[in-house]
Amino acid sequence: MQSSSETYTIPIHAIHENSSAAGNPSKKKLWQTRMPLLRSKNATSPTDSQDQLSREQTRGTTSSAANRKWWRVRLFRGMVNDIRRRAPYYWSDWIDAWDYRVVPATVYMYFANILPALAFSLDMFAKTRMSYGVNEVLLASVLGAVVFAVFAAQPLVIVGVTGPITVFNYTVFDIITPRGTNYFAFMCWIGLWSLVMHWFLAITNACNGLTYVTRFPCDIFGFYVAFIYLQKGIQVLTRQWAYGDASAYLSIMVSLLVLLVAYICGIIGGSPLFQRHVRKFIEDYGTPLTVIFFTGFVHIGHMRSIDLSTLPTSRAFFPTMDRNWFISFWDISVGDVFLAIPFAILLTILFYFDHNVSSLIAQGTEFPLRKPAGFHWDLFLLGLTTGVAGLLGIPFPNGLIPQAPFHTNALCATRLVADDSAESNKGHTTRVVDHVVEQRVSNLAQGLLTLGTMSGPLLIVLHLIPQGVLAGLFFVMGVQALQANGITLKLFFLLSDPSLRPRSNPLARIERQAAIWLFVALELLGFGATFAITQTIAAIGFPIIILALIPVRTFLLPRWFRPEELAVLDAPTASPFTMESVGGNYGEDAGEAVAQREREMRGANGESVEEGERRSDEAERGEGLGPWGGGNAKAERDGTTRRTSFRSSGVDDKGLEAIELTSGIGGSRRRSRSRKE
Repeated sequence: MQSSSETYTIPIHAIHENSSAAGNPSKKKLWQTRMPLLRSKNATSPTDSQDQLSREQTRGTTSSAANRKWWRVRLFRGMVNDIRRRAPYYWSDWIDAWDYRVVPATVYMYFANILPALAFSLDMFAKTRMSYGVNEVLLASVLGAVVFAVFAAQPLVIVGVTGPITVFNYTVFDIITPRGTNYFAFMCWIGLWSLVMHWFLAITNACNGLTYVTRFPCDIFGFYVAFIYLQKGIQVLTRQWAYGDASAYLSIMVSLLVLLVAYICGIIGGSPLFQRHVRKFIEDYGTPLTVIFFTGFVHIGHMRSIDLSTLPTSRAFFPTMDRNWFISFWDISVGDVFLAIPFAILLTILFYFDHNVSSLIAQGTEFPLRKPAGFHWDLFLLGLTTGVAGLLGIPFPNGLIPQAPFHTNALCATRLVADDSAESNKGHTTRVVDHVVEQRVSNLAQGLLTLGTMSGPLLIVLHLIPQGVLAGLFFVMGVQALQANGITLKLFFLLSDPSLRPRSNPLARIERQAAIWLFVALELLGFGATFAITQTIAAIGFPIIILALIPVRTFLLPRWFRPEELAVLDAPTASPFTMESVGGNYGEDAGEAVAQREREMRGANGESVEEGERRSDEAERGEGLGPWGGGNAKAERDGTTRRTSFRSSGVDDKGLEAIELTSGIGGSRRRSRSRKE
């Protein structure tokens, strides 16, 4: 079709839509509302026309994919697209690491990864009869870090040993060992079968199902993980009575002190006390320093005479048991090889949800990421690490929860902007996130540091850590996970004095108070079912309950809640830009999301990405801090994305106002508008 000397290409699906609408002249053609191509030559510049054409071709491709029949699977399409999107950024992933934020992020994530790993190694050491120990858990973390740092489409995701896989490992041990089956050979076959299943899911683009994942199942799973941490801490303390009453009571006291001090460090980090760099240091390194302090604290005065159990370790770079690193997977009967298949199915379900949710949280809407994600390719890599871990006889690594957003948050570059939301605040400044240093070096470096921890001198140091301190570490992780969980926040709102609730809280805008109670009750019901099954021999089946929460949210909750209520109570986990790899969020127009992201990348004033980063660097040095400094522009862009998302889901303006108040977008937009006026 031609309107002038320029030629425009219209996707085929638009022509069909045009022909279907021809019978009703009064009806506005759908392709005309989504494809403003038919305009005069003088309407836009050639550059704008080319950009518009490219954007519309992208929309057409995405829409065609969305309208394709679900049984017509285009094999390898997801992985190929992930690689195509991310490959142009691979070199910049390394050179962008030349930034001072990478060093503190590396050190912080080393401790954030290794300390929970040590606690989990103690739990598996006790429940699998020394099958897994410190070296196995550390090597699993190294494997995940190196593979995902070098090859992953999203290297910001930290991969290691999690609480759910700990439950999985010792549950399989309790089921298999009474039969006389070789445990390591059986776990190896679980890993190999799971490798095949992961690759099958990646090849068939199964990660497109993430489009249905919202905060509802993520909050339930995070709530479950938090209680698993608390339960593990209590179990560690109950085992201390085997060493005497004095040892048990001292361990309880030390664990509570570890929790108290680490919690206070977190409070200081969010308070106005001290200078910002002091607060940041206390918040980031308070927990590892607390572990170091109380490791020596138990040797003061009369406490040194009490026999405390410590973290068991083995020889440097050797397995805990007297075996080789490579597993003799052929030392097992044929029947047990096929018996491993249902266990592998459950493991694959767990990793499909757990790892992808970790990746989604690490790329949450609060982080202004500029480089694309790739869920299909990362799932393929996860299958590879699962199979290799089985061959090595180490726990299967996957994405860490609740540590998922820690790495991204540590790499956030912030700047100061003026805060004149009220007359009393004039002259004050507030710190906002400008961009994230997206690179691969910090993940790789923390993995290599973890490998060095397997050396002899450091293993001697780890052996000095009392088990009571590790129990306190479990409590710290559990409390931190609960604090940030959406279920906890809703419960605090419901239990607070109605007269003291801030009106800015979006939950206060929901007319039906019963809707909040019902939503929280459903979340607690899902958590209760998941937690209850893990206390039985059927604990290995808990991934099925987690996966079942996704269709419950997608198909059942809209029948019981209004769209504006769900917009406040629940929301997509990640931004449309992040979800582009899997076709966008459920109910969104993927083409509009792509176009919106292109506008975001140009900036509010048409600036390029490089100009935006240069401006943010100037802000870090204290230069170019105008009264707005681009902060409101960033909030405006985020608000535009969210408004597009929620309007496509049927949310009215009242619901949008409640959502915008959650993150201050509405106020920022109003201030920006008044500034222009």
